[in-house]
Amino acid sequence: MAAAIAGGLDVIDLSKGNPDGEPPRFMVDAAVGATRDPANFRYPAFDGKPAFLDAVAGWYGREHGVRLDPATQILAVSGASVGISVTIEALIDDGDLVVLVGPYYPQYEGSTAVAGGRIHVVPTDADHDFLPDLDAVPAAVWDEAKLLILNYPNNPTGAAATRELFATAVRIAHRHHLVVVNDFAYAGIGFDETPPLSLLSVPGSEDVAVELCSLSKMYMVAGWRGGFVAGEPTVMKAIKTVHRQTSLLVTTTVQDAGAAGLNSDQSTVRVLARRYRHRYETLRDGLSAAGLHLETARGGLFAWMRAPDGWSDAEFSDWLLHKAQVAVIPGSDFGPTGAGHVRLSLLVPSAVLAKASERIAAARGEAW
Repeated sequence: MAAAIAGGLDVIDLSKGNPDGEPPRFMVDAAVGATRDPANFRYPAFDGKPAFLDAVAGWYGREHGVRLDPATQILAVSGASVGISVTIEALIDDGDLVVLVGPYYPQYEGSTAVAGGRIHVVPTDADHDFLPDLDAVPAAVWDEAKLLILNYPNNPTGAAATRELFATAVRIAHRHHLVVVNDFAYAGIGFDETPPLSLLSVPGSEDVAVELCSLSKMYMVAGWRGGFVAGEPTVMKAIKTVHRQTSLLVTTTVQDAGAAGLNSDQSTVRVLARRYRHRYETLRDGLSAAGLHLETARGGLFAWMRAPDGWSDAEFSDWLLHKAQVAVIPGSDFGPTGAGHVRLSLLVPSAVLAKASERIAAARGEAW
């Protein structure tokens, strides 16, 4: 993309996952006020400021009906990516097996490799709403696995978990003695009227599950780097131990601003979710007019599109960049099961998405 821009192309960038809006004003005010608080001139507690941990517990209770002990079940982290890395580092040793659902966020594979682990990928497809059939995985795989990583709402497909999926994952975790993680980075960003499900709201999850969450997407503060990990106390103790030795603490001002967001009525998050749904619908309808099909998305910040017949995802991405001047990410970047698709970001205004659709339609008319 950089080379195309340097060559004079006017590229619409639908490749990135960087939020394009602003945080709620009350969170900015909380952050500014926190910079003047003498208590924030000191190092924070290793696992998070008590007020932030209490805010996380309150958010779980109000939004998901989950009761958590702030002292033993919650850890503040500098974004969900840190949560992913410390969770995998805490649970995976050389040769251990991690089960991923494909297509998957690339860091799961990368952090597993850093820990010396191996991966087994469970494929998904559009016919099954990009949800995995966990019961079809051989029992021998589950017996060997130490960790199952889920990600709903999903990046890149936009799929949303059902209660049945989470219940199946919890049942398997109990039966085969493994930990199940849900990367809940897009918490609150659902396209239905009800918020996306939390794994921790499923009965039995309290014994086998942890969940990762980010402030970045719900509150448009990606640059502030804040989030949390929550779940089963013994697993959380191990994660906290690794975190203390390997990771920076979350900035005190970010924790205070994050607490303000979590303690709010979440109306600003609902507005964001409706905005992203409208953007998805704008892109879907525009591409449909060009004879292209977006897969059904139920949440998150991205759209997933199949490449035309006879095209690889790399070829289609290259064509979109150089002929339509629209940048996307090839689906194979999200693991082998992502091949044949491309990911498009919803993090630009609807008018820009409509323009991108028009460019693609015009290029298609000239080429096909």
